[in-house]
Amino acid sequence: MALTETENGYSGGDGDENDAIVKTCVLDGFSESAETRALICSLPEAHGDEKQTEIATQKFLLILNRYQEQPRLLDPHLEWMLNLILDFIRNEQSPPSLVHLGFKFLYIISKVRGYKVFMQLLPHEVADLQPVLDLLSRQDPNDLETWETRYMLLLWLSMTCLVPFDLSRLDGRMESDSGKPRDSTMDRILTVAKDYLVVGDTPRYAASVLVSKFMTRPDVQQKRLGDFLDWSLGVISQLKDDSGTNVRILESALQSLAKLFKHGKRDDLSPHAAAVLQCLEQRRLSDSSEAMLKKLSIKLTQRLGLTFLKPRLAAWRYQRGSRSLAANLSMSQSAAVSPDMDTQEQEEDYDIPEQVETVIEHLLVGLKDKETIVRWSAAKGIGRLTGRLPKELADEVVGSVLDCFSFQETDNAWHGGCLALAELGRRGLLLPSRLKDVVPLIIKALIYEEKRGACSVGSNVRDAACYVCWSFARAYEPKELEPFVCEIARALLITAVFDRNVNCRRAASAAFQENVGRQGTFPHGIDILTAADYYAVGNLNNCYLNISVYIAGFPEYTKAMIDHLVAIKINHWDGAIRELATKALHNLTPQAPDYMATTVLPQLLPLAVGMDRHGRHGAILACGEITHALYKVGLQTDRTVMELISPECVEALKASKSDFCGLIEKLSLAKMPFKNDPVITGWQGIIDDTIKTLHLVSSGAKDGIMLAVVSALSVLCEEFYQTPDGQADSQMQDVLVSQYIEGLQSPQMLTRCGSALALGCLPAFMIHGKLKQILQALQQVCAPTQDGKFPEARRDAVKAVAQVCVKVGVAAHGSPDSTLCPENIGEVYDLLLSGMNDYTTDSRGDVGAWIREAAMSSAMDVTLLVAGSAPEILSPDLVKPMMCCLAQQAAEKIDRYRAHAGNIFLRLLHSSEPAVPHIPHREELLSIFPVESAGSLNWTAPSQAYPHIAQLLGLPEYQYHTLLGLTVSVGGVTESTVQFSSHSLFNYVKSIQEDGAALGQFGETLLRILRGNLRNDRVSIPFLKMLSQMLANNCFEIFTTQEDHPLCVELLALCKEIKKSKSFPKLKACLSVFCGLVQFQGDVRKKVLSQLLLLLCAPSPQVRKTAASEMYEMFLTYDDVADPDVLEDVMASLSDTNW
Repeated sequence: MALTETENGYSGGDGDENDAIVKTCVLDGFSESAETRALICSLPEAHGDEKQTEIATQKFLLILNRYQEQPRLLDPHLEWMLNLILDFIRNEQSPPSLVHLGFKFLYIISKVRGYKVFMQLLPHEVADLQPVLDLLSRQDPNDLETWETRYMLLLWLSMTCLVPFDLSRLDGRMESDSGKPRDSTMDRILTVAKDYLVVGDTPRYAASVLVSKFMTRPDVQQKRLGDFLDWSLGVISQLKDDSGTNVRILESALQSLAKLFKHGKRDDLSPHAAAVLQCLEQRRLSDSSEAMLKKLSIKLTQRLGLTFLKPRLAAWRYQRGSRSLAANLSMSQSAAVSPDMDTQEQEEDYDIPEQVETVIEHLLVGLKDKETIVRWSAAKGIGRLTGRLPKELADEVVGSVLDCFSFQETDNAWHGGCLALAELGRRGLLLPSRLKDVVPLIIKALIYEEKRGACSVGSNVRDAACYVCWSFARAYEPKELEPFVCEIARALLITAVFDRNVNCRRAASAAFQENVGRQGTFPHGIDILTAADYYAVGNLNNCYLNISVYIAGFPEYTKAMIDHLVAIKINHWDGAIRELATKALHNLTPQAPDYMATTVLPQLLPLAVGMDRHGRHGAILACGEITHALYKVGLQTDRTVMELISPECVEALKASKSDFCGLIEKLSLAKMPFKNDPVITGWQGIIDDTIKTLHLVSSGAKDGIMLAVVSALSVLCEEFYQTPDGQADSQMQDVLVSQYIEGLQSPQMLTRCGSALALGCLPAFMIHGKLKQILQALQQVCAPTQDGKFPEARRDAVKAVAQVCVKVGVAAHGSPDSTLCPENIGEVYDLLLSGMNDYTTDSRGDVGAWIREAAMSSAMDVTLLVAGSAPEILSPDLVKPMMCCLAQQAAEKIDRYRAHAGNIFLRLLHSSEPAVPHIPHREELLSIFPVESAGSLNWTAPSQAYPHIAQLLGLPEYQYHTLLGLTVSVGGVTESTVQFSSHSLFNYVKSIQEDGAALGQFGETLLRILRGNLRNDRVSIPFLKMLSQMLANNCFEIFTTQEDHPLCVELLALCKEIKKSKSFPKLKACLSVFCGLVQFQGDVRKKVLSQLLLLLCAPSPQVRKTAASEMYEMFLTYDDVADPDVLEDVMASLSDTNW
């Protein structure tokens, strides 16, 4: 089998804009033929074993499901597969389980290839009718395990009942052996069909196929059609759709009638059509809450309409010519093909039954239904019926469809109208004379959107409008669409680039591509398609910020795209779209700077002070972005922004009272001539007020506002608070620094955060002479409090420390009040190391992790800065604690922060320009973490991270901190983390088993950790769990042969202190350690046993029960602990006593 790798995009919806690329295989044949044959032949052996049956079925499904998208490849193989399976089914010796399994395989084939094709291959000789009918009659309709058998038998009966003989000739004797009259074959088939129409499972769909085939036989139509229609109409009129059972029966009756009127002869069915339509009108299924009932009602209604009308091909329809693109390209371009009056039926006047008007009315109502499947069925019905109407009546139908495009109508009507227009255009029933009315409506539909609560509706309308444009490309000659080409091209490109919904963007791109290929008149079509193809438009940011700029480079589209953004997108209900639209306007400004300055900007300024909240937000953003872009354009053309923007616009921008920091930032970047103007004081007041009132803002917007405030303040200071000689305005410097330092002590957490970030964003000239004051203030904020309050403020203060240091730079002989130097670098590193050891917790969990993450990033920034500028002030006493803390964080349990620490550790280790001096054990570290393999190490994967981290235990400088980090990982609760961290730790300990000095040093490190964290549950409980695992894995086996080894004695003493705790998790972990310490020899064993006996008598029943269980396991593991004579009694007491 030859495979060709292709990529298809899958759109997951609005929330996911990333282009999901999935790989599929384009197959060129059924390569599993031999495997499939062997699998089918093995069914007689597999059917009796439930497991083997399941395996065979799943294997067959796996093979055939690969051909779901290319089922035609199965066609040459269907016959032999069918014959093999039918041999089992027809064999009278085959057990029922084999027969059912065979039918299950047939159903799988039918599902993949489609029942309409597959059922034609089923045997349909006269001799097959009675056996199939008899086998079907013996089935249990309530058996849920064998529904595939009944489904396939019904399809088979649908073919066999078409034998070209009167069914009465197959009846033979009408008396049974008992003398009672026997039902005729016709009645039996009809009974089976009715019985299976009312079941609740899949066979009812096959039963409707049986009805459509069986009832259209001439003999059955004469004798039973009326009775069946009466039965069906009785079901429809009498049953209510108030229960699941009734709904299924109604669906089956409607489905069977729809298929019957589809396949039956018009002359046979037309006498009954009026009665069926009357029944549907009285039943009013369009008011039902069940979507499928409404869809089937519409489907049946359109079939009735086609029955009322004569089957004919409308002579007035528009014909483009060959539907094959290759055939069209092979011929010279010609005019539309007009109907051949000699060969086609002449347009003639004939009476249209009055019921047709009712049918069309129902279909037009169906176009506005709330269910998509109903609208789609109604649209197809409109297309089919219009093709049989005279030209005048058809034009009236088109006019009624166009009435759906009213802004008084709902989005459902717009969607249904688009689907109907596409069907009419595809069938040549929308004449070119109507295009002048249709195209403006379709262009409106391409941007249709209505806000509903917190979201909007209309994406389906825009998608359907793209389908209309796609169908027009195939339906009309280029000369017919030529007057509308520019309008359609602009509208499609605007949708392809700026639509919020990825499905709509891709649909518009596909429609544009179809028009470029079929029409050949779209301006710059090929060039645009290379940039805005199906995959490229999948990413929303790429569309707004890159593709739009490329398309706007063609003058036919520039102003249309800008106008759309200004009119529609900057007041969009989605804030992200508004922001992207303004950034797109920024990028589009160089394409039409004069138009932006003279037309767009004056148009936006009134909106910036308007009452509409969304419009005001978007207009303010857009004014700032356009002004900044015009400033950039001026730099390239040696013009100032004042030369590009009119004085009226400048005054309007200055007079704007909008409290929006984004505008302040952009106008400052544009270097507007507002220096020493009172407006700057107002802008500063806005920034300061925003920082003070951040706690009043909704939680979702806080981060964005904080970022905007900081960006605006930084640019504002840079532009307006600097004197010509590069110094700070001393008055503003004193005011701002003292104000933000005061804000660091605010009772409001967000005010503290804003003040810290504000200090961090100040330019270097604003910090000059104030560095000591700022660092002291930030240090006070970073100090952890006993109640753990304000963790976010400490995080932002740690970030601000690094930002301030980077701004002022490093000087080996500089002033501590103006630059980073030997006098204050120790203070900075102490602050950062304190942040790396912040383990504050509150109701949200480990909030200290935010501070540790910020401290690690800040430490890296400061270290690289100092190493690059003045490495001589970076002493070993500063580098060693930092690297050890990073090693500890890289060994801990939270994947995200472990990865962050590991990446920073390697960044500092591998840095060569600048190289970080005084890293302990640099050569050994480079052997553990080679430069070439650093990028492939996935720190978030425990299986990759811990084997490397555990090797640091062999380096004395890192052993304590690495083991401290591993302690919380090995004693944690996450299975994968515990598994790989403990495995790596035990491997290291076993590697030093023969080295008594190394193992002794490791033991001392263990004791040091436990001594320092006896009352720290974050470390002590995981430590005890880790120690218990180590003892159970015989990690200290060489010490157990020595009596009263110091390690055991010291551990026992420390555990006795822990035993005083009231915490059950701590006591439980301590119990496990006591039981592990029993393996040591000497007096220490007696002391351990006495401690266990004390715990066995603890006041808490939970502790007593756990102690008994642990001791029982201990005696099983270490059978030399007690005298064998009493051991049995001890264990019996432990197990039998109700502790």
